[in-house]
Amino acid sequence: MAFVKVYKTRAYFKRFQTRFRRRREGKTDYYARKRLITQDKSKYNTPKYRFVARVTCSRVICQVIYATIKGDKVLAAADSRELKRFGLETGLTNYAACYATGLLVARRLLNKTGLDKLYAGAKKVDGEDYDVQNDVKGTERRPFKAVLDVGLIRTTTGNRVFGCLKGACDGGLHVPHSTKRFPGYSKEGGKETYNAKVHRERIFGLHVEKHMKTLKDGNKDAYTKQYSKWDAALKKANVTSLEKLYTKVHEEIRKNPAAVAKKPKTKTEIKYLDKQKTVVQAANGKKYKRDRRLTLADRKKRVENKIAKALA
Repeated sequence: MAFVKVYKTRAYFKRFQTRFRRRREGKTDYYARKRLITQDKSKYNTPKYRFVARVTCSRVICQVIYATIKGDKVLAAADSRELKRFGLETGLTNYAACYATGLLVARRLLNKTGLDKLYAGAKKVDGEDYDVQNDVKGTERRPFKAVLDVGLIRTTTGNRVFGCLKGACDGGLHVPHSTKRFPGYSKEGGKETYNAKVHRERIFGLHVEKHMKTLKDGNKDAYTKQYSKWDAALKKANVTSLEKLYTKVHEEIRKNPAAVAKKPKTKTEIKYLDKQKTVVQAANGKKYKRDRRLTLADRKKRVENKIAKALA
């Protein structure tokens, strides 16, 4: 047998360093995180804020976070499920919902820091690029700055994450950006163009409304299956189009962006109907069985019953 040289010796494993837990789980890009949270030493422990946007299968989450040695601290947060309070009952993960969630967290944060009246944000939502730094002239306090944190999401043009960014910028936050990743941006023949109308359509959900109309004319069964919740939402809000619905939502967010306090959970006592605590009486009157581990006395009795049944 030929000689095989062992490279991974005992010394190798002594020096082997495991990766961070969230890196092993594939949840955090520490290469990017290091560059997002590193602050200049000349800023003397001033927090470096991140505008964190995450889109899941059922909701959109926007947070403004800063890092400390003990861990990240959340300064303000908003969830697309909160949009139900402002009149948006369905479609909580599309581009328009991302914009509304970004707007909500921006107004909530500025309201919390006392900058809401000083920096009101974009006066008109038309898809055009807006930066609050243009309104800095003549003001004592600078706008609230946060850096966009997209996590592991691929930053492709038109991604919903940039809807959150646009909503936060229109809400009055200063998040450094360009129009290169907004819907409506294109690069053909070396020329870069940005069509704000295309972006506006996404913000007000006009692309959804267009599909609703085509499906309603073509296949009514498919329309009711896919858009029945949208019809109910429009009726409840007393509007006739999605643009009017989202306009109403934006106005309501600006009126009162404060978070609603959660109701304290009340513990209900569990009622058992036997000594072994296996049969439970539910609040709705139904009974269900809960498995319990038998005691030694129960096991002996069970064996005796089996023997007596076999002999009988």
